[in-house]
Amino acid sequence: MSDEHNAGASHHHADAGTHHHHDHDEIEKGAALRVRAIEELMIAKGLINPDTVDAIVEHYERDVGPRNGAAVVARAWTDPQYREWLLSNGTAAINDMGFSGFQGEHIRVLENNDKVHNVVVCTLCSCYPWPVLGLPPAWYKNPAYRSRVVREPRAVIAEFGYDVPDDVEVRVWDSTAEVRYLVIPKKPSGTEGASVKELAAMVTRDGMIGTARL
Repeated sequence: MSDEHNAGASHHHADAGTHHHHDHDEIEKGAALRVRAIEELMIAKGLINPDTVDAIVEHYERDVGPRNGAAVVARAWTDPQYREWLLSNGTAAINDMGFSGFQGEHIRVLENNDKVHNVVVCTLCSCYPWPVLGLPPAWYKNPAYRSRVVREPRAVIAEFGYDVPDDVEVRVWDSTAEVRYLVIPKKPSGTEGASVKELAAMVTRDGMIGTARL
């Protein structure tokens, strides 16, 4: 079975086989438009440097925001009971670590392993689990990523630096206003003696989206 077929199936059956009506998040969309307008006005008036803005946003997208998700993943790697809870009720298990709020009302957790590699997209807008991953990166909102990862997931993931083996199934999950996804990456080999803190430091934002392998 081709990955393209799997991607389409996952798009329609991303939550226990139920097809979701994929609504735009009106609050998110409105806030984004206001922020963009303010940013462009301040740049036009010379009040801020666009390069500085980009650097700050990238810092929060890549480093600060995903630390919550990294803590969740590291705990799942080291605590089998928590891992099972996380996979069966992601929202409750994540809330137990103090991570909740807007864009995190319903989070489903997926696990990458030797047989399956999961990758997440939002095909219509940019639904994203803010409490555990912070701000969505610019490429996640890009129309090219949103359309291509469904059609050719292996090629897109390869562009991020990971060639998924032919014997590993690729599943594409489409986030919606009702459900968002967090990927537990496959635990790196040779880390058996690492502490939870050391493991968390190895977890990347792209690994928790599924576009990279740790």
